[in-house]
Amino acid sequence: MRILGADPYRSAPELAGKGVELVTLEALLGQSDFVVIACLLDASTRHLIDAGRLALMKPTAFLINVARGAIVDEAALLETLRARRIRAAAIDVFSKEPLPADDPVRSLDNVVLTPHIGYATEDTFRLFYGQMVEDIAAWASGSPIRTIDG
Repeated sequence: MRILGADPYRSAPELAGKGVELVTLEALLGQSDFVVIACLLDASTRHLIDAGRLALMKPTAFLINVARGAIVDEAALLETLRARRIRAAAIDVFSKEPLPADDPVRSLDNVVLTPHIGYATEDTFRLFYGQMVEDIAAWASGSPIRTIDG
């Protein structure tokens, strides 16, 4: 599988070492079958995925947002999904949470909605709880790990 990444803070060699080809966001949107949004929300990423960028996506592509709702222009995505200009979307995060019962995205048949719990898998909880026990034991022995300062 070819994995593309668009990241203004990472270098091509750094990503290549992880099996990711660094491209522009526009190239990523135009070439990808699955686009996963996984970035921080700030002034530069608010509505990063707008109507113009959604229009770059293949009609067979899937958009998956697990980051923050406002990174995607939700009105533009709703229109894109209604017009079936992309295949589907999976959305775990919304600008307004919980998602209102009357939100029109709920009526679409080409969207999967989860209530900001997409990370909640058995494997994730095993990792979280295992690390918590490890952290407590390390702290109790006087050798804390995973501290804020490194």
